[in-house]
Amino acid sequence: MPLTDIACRTAKPGPTRKKLTDGGGLQLWVQANGSRLWQLAYRYDGKQKQMALGPYPEVSLAEARDKRIEARRLLRDGIDPAERKKKIAEEAKPLPSDTFKDIAQEFMAKCRREQLSDGTLEKKEWLLSLAYPVLGAKRVSEIKPIEVLGVLQEVENRGCYETARRLRATIGAVCRFAVATARADADPTTALRGALTTPKVTPRAAITDPKEFGGLLRAIDGFEGEPTTLYGLKLMALLFPRPGELRHAEWSEVDLKKNVWTIPAAKTKMRREHRIFLAPQVIAVLEDLRAVTGHKKLLLPGLTSSEKPISENTLNAALRRLGFAQDEMTSHGFRATASTLLNESGLWSVDAIERQLAHIDMNSVRRAYARGLHWDERVRMMIWWANYLDELRAISSR
Repeated sequence: MPLTDIACRTAKPGPTRKKLTDGGGLQLWVQANGSRLWQLAYRYDGKQKQMALGPYPEVSLAEARDKRIEARRLLRDGIDPAERKKKIAEEAKPLPSDTFKDIAQEFMAKCRREQLSDGTLEKKEWLLSLAYPVLGAKRVSEIKPIEVLGVLQEVENRGCYETARRLRATIGAVCRFAVATARADADPTTALRGALTTPKVTPRAAITDPKEFGGLLRAIDGFEGEPTTLYGLKLMALLFPRPGELRHAEWSEVDLKKNVWTIPAAKTKMRREHRIFLAPQVIAVLEDLRAVTGHKKLLLPGLTSSEKPISENTLNAALRRLGFAQDEMTSHGFRATASTLLNESGLWSVDAIERQLAHIDMNSVRRAYARGLHWDERVRMMIWWANYLDELRAISSR
């Protein structure tokens, strides 16, 4: 017997689900909690199926009957009404944005989930900012190689050949992410291989003569700029970390009682936690620095915001102010200095020096077996290094 609106409205729930039938497969399910749901039972391709039509009274009896008629029409034409409904719902979903800037932001979110170092993320964001003015609002699927080349050549025209090369790689990574997420068919940067000026690879400048390095240490002691810059230079000489690791170092990572600075894996280039022993001279520098920035998160916060570190050019600019030209010494050069002088001392194993520099052996077999951290030797080495710098500083002042 067909249902009436009164019957639908006054049906009382029971301990289990109750089904009220209107005919033609249309049913009103009265749930134990009192809710009422329209369902349509039908057969398709020899199988019994069920399709939800919505809740009562939001969907009235008359509307439910109209939906039944429409479903029967689809079945007559050989179409599964449930699948048709699903397809319409999928098509109604908003498509993800496919502009270069939107996809680039998704790509950067992925990089953050992968816990790339803060320094790496900053560089990628900066490189992408160079592309946004021209490519940002364009759909990745419509970006042509010539448009990307125009962006890259603008960078090249400033003499920044290495930056242009890295920008091409970053744009390509975003475009390949668009391809992977079905918002583009190809990466336009693949057609640009060989189109850019090959940058001349030159090693970062570093002082490796002991006496000259002693002169640099003495110059640093006389630096009259910002305290954070002074202490940053001193820590680079004593600890020789990667500059980005020092710039982003936090006080929570430094244990002055155990004499250890632990750099989290997410902040290191090789994505492995790295520990550095702190010799007494380092502790003294950190105690002085703590009086200046100990109330902040970062060891070396910037001047404009305590949440951001000093810029990557700060230490290099300080070296220039001290009279050391770009082709003489760089902040990254402290690592080459330490590597050279430690190896030339003949006191320490290559493995300990390389581990202290946080390098990974490129020989996969050797790397698999050389798993020791050489911590005890590295502790002795870092104490020797700090004392050795004191000696060099004294020699240079004679």
